[in-house]
Amino acid sequence: MRTSIQAIQAMKAAKAPIALLTAYDFTSAQIADRAGVPVLLVGDSLGMVVLGHDTTLPVTLDDMVRHAGAVARGSASALVIGDLPFLTYASEADAVFAARRMMQEAGVQAVKLEGGAAIVPIVKRLVELGVPVMGHLGYTPQSTMQIGIRVQAKDDAGAQTLIDDALALEAAGAFGIVLELIPHALAAEVTARLTIPTIGIGAGPDCDGQVQVWHDILGLYGDKPPRHAKRFAEIGQQIENALKSYLEEVGAKSFPPAKR
Repeated sequence: MRTSIQAIQAMKAAKAPIALLTAYDFTSAQIADRAGVPVLLVGDSLGMVVLGHDTTLPVTLDDMVRHAGAVARGSASALVIGDLPFLTYASEADAVFAARRMMQEAGVQAVKLEGGAAIVPIVKRLVELGVPVMGHLGYTPQSTMQIGIRVQAKDDAGAQTLIDDALALEAAGAFGIVLELIPHALAAEVTARLTIPTIGIGAGPDCDGQVQVWHDILGLYGDKPPRHAKRFAEIGQQIENALKSYLEEVGAKSFPPAKR
């Protein structure tokens, strides 16, 4: 049985920390499921860590449907949330089309949208139509060309706007909000003011939960993880070592072994 949205919201009420993880393929989803990860986010971060782009902007709806579908098929118990990519929710009609594809074709149980006041009507409409929606405030990667990769809402005006946006998203029916790269004290305040869960990434320890990128925590991508990430293993190095051993054994003709 899959983790439900109601179960995630109950974890906030019980002050039980919520662990989310990104996943982008069938095998990763199976591994995460066996580990007991309750929520998987198929992020448009796949643009960088899977497809090799510099930003999330080139990621298409077809990309998201393909990868989210693989994760949904690989996971039996996690709540699977899929990002709607850049400009696929510029209008209510666009958002309905994109959400329909993600839920019907990919099989996710919810979608995630970036932005505040500007997308509140879209969130409200999707929720009215039965689509569970998670919000995303602070550093929003789809706006990286405008805002750059840096901590957001550091001044009083920016902090108040973020608080107002969070409350508006909650009122529109969002079941949770990702808070990315904002001051820790602000994340704590938003968390305290909302009845829906906040999920932090680079937003400190006082959010209701945390989300991390699969490749970052396993040492699969880049020489150095972001400051807000921790490498819990060096799987990339282990894979490299295994491949070198394979090459050596093939080169030495010790693999495969001679028939007996």
